[in-house]
This record gives sequence, structure tokens and C-alpha cells, in this order.
Amino acid sequence: MHFASEYIFYFMKAPKRRSQCPISTSLEVWGDKWSLLIIRDLMFNKRYTYGDFLKSEEKISTNILAARLLMLEKNDLIEKLEHPDSKAKVLYQLTPKGIDLIPVIVEINLWAEKYFSLTAEKKSLLNEIKLNKEKFIATTMNSLLQP
Repeated sequence: MHFASEYIFYFMKAPKRRSQCPISTSLEVWGDKWSLLIIRDLMFNKRYTYGDFLKSEEKISTNILAARLLMLEKNDLIEKLEHPDSKAKVLYQLTPKGIDLIPVIVEINLWAEKYFSLTAEKKSLLNEIKLNKEKFIATTMNSLLQP
């Protein structure tokens, strides 16, 4: 139990920034692979529970998931909501600050399409994006901002 309290305290301290570079500062918040995958799942599935994240195909471990959710919440990219069916569960959703990462996620997807093989489903989504990227981003952002 002593380790857990130190672990949580570590994430609650104000972060020391490596530099004032916007890329470096941003990567400190969402630059590890797990945080972006959590953000991706919330963007395209709106809300998830802790258990839902554990079922993703990337197989995140429980300790990493707990740490990333705490860090994303601390940095105001996600928020917890009461679960309508269970007091033992919470729902996570993106905040407006997290939703503002949609253009970043879109560009990462477009970059990946150039260099990696993708499923037919992903290719279909990327074709939709390429037809009108600005409209796709605006529509997705608006849908996530709706309660």
C-alpha cells in the first residue's frame, strides 16, 4: 500500500518540463503509445470503462492503464463520469482539450496509410477522411462535444 500512495503522489506533482519546445511539452502529456490509444478509443467510441480498455486488441496491462488514465485526467484530457448502471464503475470521456487532438489523430492515420498496410475498415475510414478532412474533423469534434 505504501508503494501505491507514492506512485499516485508521483503523478499528482506538477511535471517538470524538459524544455519549452511545443513538441516536447505535448509529448510529455500524450506522447507514449498507450495514452494515444486510449484517446483514440475515446474519440471513436465516445465513452469507455476501465474494463473496456483492458479488452482492446493492444492488450494494455492494468498498472499501465491505471497510470495513463490518471495522467490523462490530471492533464484535463479526459474526465470521469458516473456509470449509469453501476456505482462500482466509472465512464471516461474526452474533455474539450482531449477532443482538440482529433486533427493530430487524423494526421497520424494519414501518415500511417502511406507506410503501413491497413485493414479494409481503416482504409474505408481514411477514404472518408480524405474526401473532406476538415468536414470529418468538425463533424467528429461536434459529435464528441454533444452530451
